[in-house]
Amino acid sequence: MRPIRFLVLSALLAVAVSHSALAFERSWSVPADTGVVGVEKAQLDPAFWIARQADPDRVILDAGAIAAQNARLMATDRSMHDLAALPKTLDRAQVAAWVEGLSKRPTRPLFDERGQPVATQVLDDIVVNANLAAIPANQATRFGLVVHRADLRSFPTRTRVFSANDDHDIDRFQESGLFPGDPVAIVHESRDGEWWFVVNTRYAAWIEKRHVAEGTAEQVLGYGNKTPYRVVTGARATTVFTPEEPAVSELQLDMGVRVPVLADWPMGTPVNGQHAYTAHVIELPVRNPDGSLRFAPALLPQREPTQAQHLALTPRHIIEQGFRFLGERYGWGHSYNARDCSGFVSEVYRSMGVQLPRNTSDQAVSPALNRIALSEKDGRDKRLAVVRDLQVGDLVYIPGHVMMVIGQIDGEPYVIHDTTGLSFAGADGTTVRAKTNGVTVSPLTPLLFNGKQTFVDRITNIQRIRP
Repeated sequence: MRPIRFLVLSALLAVAVSHSALAFERSWSVPADTGVVGVEKAQLDPAFWIARQADPDRVILDAGAIAAQNARLMATDRSMHDLAALPKTLDRAQVAAWVEGLSKRPTRPLFDERGQPVATQVLDDIVVNANLAAIPANQATRFGLVVHRADLRSFPTRTRVFSANDDHDIDRFQESGLFPGDPVAIVHESRDGEWWFVVNTRYAAWIEKRHVAEGTAEQVLGYGNKTPYRVVTGARATTVFTPEEPAVSELQLDMGVRVPVLADWPMGTPVNGQHAYTAHVIELPVRNPDGSLRFAPALLPQREPTQAQHLALTPRHIIEQGFRFLGERYGWGHSYNARDCSGFVSEVYRSMGVQLPRNTSDQAVSPALNRIALSEKDGRDKRLAVVRDLQVGDLVYIPGHVMMVIGQIDGEPYVIHDTTGLSFAGADGTTVRAKTNGVTVSPLTPLLFNGKQTFVDRITNIQRIRP
């Protein structure tokens, strides 16, 4: 019996060691051709995951259900802004709450692009440019349309700042991005006159004035409701080059952007010097030299990935849309002409007509969605049970990050997410870091949050875009 007892004790010790190393029930390998734990080359093809679906074309929510969910989001989620419901006059308290809520003077050390500490005077000048003292007691509510993909900033400055002297990716003044046709309320101007503080449906921040054209409420709020229209279903689409109308020449339209079609454009009549029979004639907002709004026709080639309506919300489309960004570089706050984790899932779902809050902190707790909340009181058994019930399209949140489920293999959920990198246990038990720095496919359970916890241990919420 002694050898048997010894083997049993050895086995128990091995289990304890594996748990201390944050391993789960199965062992994981790191394929040489990917360098990422649990990921084979075949799994980088969306067809692999679509084939694993029993009914990939099942409609999860139809257009009516999506519209109802979007309305619920606008009505119940405090992170959203209903521009149509804004009063005709804004008072100082409301505008100051928006501006001061974002443009708070940093209290922690910051570094510039050379790795040098940002001087106090530089920060002073940036804060002064926010022009808080100039917010009037009352002002008329003004509106505009974004005319070019543009950054949203926490301060009215292009100066990039970082938390560490060796970090040159995550600019702490970068907040988000807006796209052609996005509506905004214009509520404040910087001291140097080059920036506006704007309120969009999903975010309030600073934007360069040159990217916004001011129009009437009817022009701005009506633009997104015009029909017929095209929806960008690829990672991006681009209008044709035209010297006649530079403002709409080679304009980038990202996934989910909706643009009106000028269906009554006379056949044979050139658009900016070019015949239109190989393209869709669309209408785009343009900023006049005086900052006012006008609309101009543009050509969107038929070869560009667009549709006459939003994609159906099906497992197939969720997977395909996520994979259209595979390998794109991670862009904090939509920097680098890319997107971050919450921007990634937002644009995937936007192509199917589903609206989401901008940031993970708001997405994770939105009352408009089908939420499963987990707390520190929930043990590993419960967490694993929830994780192994995940379905395609479910959004999994840990502090500061979101992942989208694309399927399961033998009970192991796999996700696609936009991330700076992955940590997992190597063959010798030490932590390995794969700096993927982009849209990445990975299994969920072997990912390490830190030296003591896994991603599964740190799940805070799961949001399900389904009944």
